[in-house]
Amino acid sequence: MVTSSSIQSTLLRHHRLIDGALKAAVSKIAEDSGTLHDFYGQMQYHLGWVDANMQPTKNNPGKLLRPTLLLLAYEATSTREITGDIDTDNDHYLQRALPAAVAIELMHNFTLIHDDIEDGDAERRHRPTLWKIWGIPQAINTGDGMFALARHALWDVLDVGVDGITAAQLAKVLDRTIITVAEGQYLDISFETRLDISVAMYIDMIERKTAALMSGATEIGARLGTQNAETIERLKIFGQALGIAFQVRDDILGIWATTAESGKTQTGDVYRRKKSLPILHALEHANMQDIQTLQDIYTTSQLAAPITDAQVRQVMATFERTQTLAYCREFLKKQCQLARAALASVPHNTHPVSLRALDDMFTLIRFIEEATQ
Repeated sequence: MVTSSSIQSTLLRHHRLIDGALKAAVSKIAEDSGTLHDFYGQMQYHLGWVDANMQPTKNNPGKLLRPTLLLLAYEATSTREITGDIDTDNDHYLQRALPAAVAIELMHNFTLIHDDIEDGDAERRHRPTLWKIWGIPQAINTGDGMFALARHALWDVLDVGVDGITAAQLAKVLDRTIITVAEGQYLDISFETRLDISVAMYIDMIERKTAALMSGATEIGARLGTQNAETIERLKIFGQALGIAFQVRDDILGIWATTAESGKTQTGDVYRRKKSLPILHALEHANMQDIQTLQDIYTTSQLAAPITDAQVRQVMATFERTQTLAYCREFLKKQCQLARAALASVPHNTHPVSLRALDDMFTLIRFIEEATQ
């Protein structure tokens, strides 16, 4: 069983290093910005470094999961920097991969800024979202700026010993990844007004919107560590399976987690009429009467008629009859098995850093798998 201390150790191991590199990347381009102070300040606000008055603050910066995955993939595969008898607590060997880790986190946050606008979300990490404070036009522009800053940060790999051909390959992977994420967001938005979405269509969407950035992170990390195509492909597959499992975990917790477990309203995704994996599975496997009930509930606008407690009970009863929770758990388990198999087949050296990185990635798989049991 994965303990809270072990998962915290995995997620926090490189947290300070990534956070420092992120701040350095933003300040590098924002220094002496003058009248553009608030433009970069909005980026810093979204990243949790300043408040709405541009005063320094300590806010939740998020898990930094994607750059952590990138660094772990690099540690697991690198034979260039991680050699010899080095102190595993000395992170100097990560400098080669840090610019890419910064790029992947900035790119992730660019998508969050635009997602908040597109979804109309007024809060993120317990604070007003960017668009809610500064308006939609400025938030779009700030998101665009962060997108460009992410690509700008990536090219700093040239300053830490990465050759030009590899750097260009990393840029190509990053660009391809963001195109895929945009495809997934298009599908997600287009699904909002439809009830003819199949489970297969939903999985295709989250492969693009959620899993692509994790897959891109592990691929980039592997490309920085090795030129072995098979190793790179296996870590890419690991990232994709982990990303799908990560989203399905959220889908399960969004309905069945208690308030104490999630800190959110129990069955909250039902109250929001969110068309996640559980509802789509139920629509495919329910009897005609239950299908009609679900369609009636989910075709009504949340603004026009908030869902009632009685309707939530009807949805939950349908989930019970269609064994939807069992299906979602089994689907998540299979994705974790795919991630585990891909990771187990990654060739690695026996250096303590590489072995620790692999163990950390296996820990992430177990954490996701056990979170819904």
